[in-house]
Amino acid sequence: MSASPSTRIEHWINGRSTPGTGERRGEVYNPATGATTGHVAFAADSDVDAAIDAAAQAFPAWSATPAHVRARVMFRFRDLLEANRDRLSEIIVAEHGKVFNDAQGEVTRGMEVVEFACGISQLLKGEYS
Repeated sequence: MSASPSTRIEHWINGRSTPGTGERRGEVYNPATGATTGHVAFAADSDVDAAIDAAAQAFPAWSATPAHVRARVMFRFRDLLEANRDRLSEIIVAEHGKVFNDAQGEVTRGMEVVEFACGISQLLKGEYS
């Protein structure tokens, strides 16, 4: 994966990318070469507050969603991880300097964690559920 120095990494708040309100930025480096590959916006207090507010607003509906429905959402997430495994691995290589095979192993481990989380709803069942 190659990124130009103009690559801007933004915040993800309430389901969308946002540049944030902070003025501070940091450079992102390719760990293998030391070259600058982009810039990341540092969050201002208002950005953090917006993220917390979005999470607080989403929580009631999500927590009221039955566990088996939440598991379906997580299985879909796992499917997306698998479908984008190579792309995610390329990002890990660029951001962390890992070799591609190690990066793929990291994505696979992430998929295993999601699969484990998907099975938790079965553990929540009682004698009569």
